[in-house]
Amino acid sequence: MSIAVLPVWMLTVALDTVGQVAFKAATSDACAGEGLARWRYMACRPVLWLGIACYVFQLLAWTVFLSLMPLGRGVLLGSINIVAILLAGRVIFRERLTPMRMAGVALICLGVVVVGLSP
Repeated sequence: MSIAVLPVWMLTVALDTVGQVAFKAATSDACAGEGLARWRYMACRPVLWLGIACYVFQLLAWTVFLSLMPLGRGVLLGSINIVAILLAGRVIFRERLTPMRMAGVALICLGVVVVGLSP
């Protein structure tokens, strides 16, 4: 992977992670109520719109990223998003990291390294 691709890749990871965290924050408010009232409440929350904006920009960044490398390799490198989102969930929402999840994270990281270093 060339050095020019690295910032675009990191941008896609950051935007995807922030978007997922924003969506989780928007949906996990206990004051939201139920049914249609919940959806109305969430639609008024800026954090939901932050998530949507991140996804719009992530789509653009992902398109640029895929234009710079082969699809198969790009999608495999994109799997690091899973790790970033899992770690953000742990830090921000205090979600549990079980030994099986940690093993999965280690395997994903190993796979990304192997794909990233391959010619």
